[in-house]
Amino acid sequence: MPELRRTRHTVYTMCTAIAYPHFTSDADGRARIEGTRYKVQHLAGEHYHYGWSGEEILRQHPDLRPEQVYSALTYFYDHHDLLVQKMEATAFAAERERLKQPITRAKLLRRRADQGS
Repeated sequence: MPELRRTRHTVYTMCTAIAYPHFTSDADGRARIEGTRYKVQHLAGEHYHYGWSGEEILRQHPDLRPEQVYSALTYFYDHHDLLVQKMEATAFAAERERLKQPITRAKLLRRRADQGS
């Protein structure tokens, strides 16, 4: 049986600016798909939460072009941990606000139905 050797690997990193085509930044510094209303985080959320592929995102948003969607997915995977953290924080905040509501949506709908009778 051959002897296993331990080797050390040195990883050298370079600081390079990555440009994402088809993106602009809004006043708050969020990445947006240029010429559209979409935030990159919105498309990343559909991919992450719903499991939508690039093709499904294109089907759901026919106003987008393939290069825009795949650039957004590239950005998502390049910044995966940060974007997932932001999405989870947003979902947590939304759930916390929902729980603060004194009345549920179902109760509001029942109340509305009762008023219509």
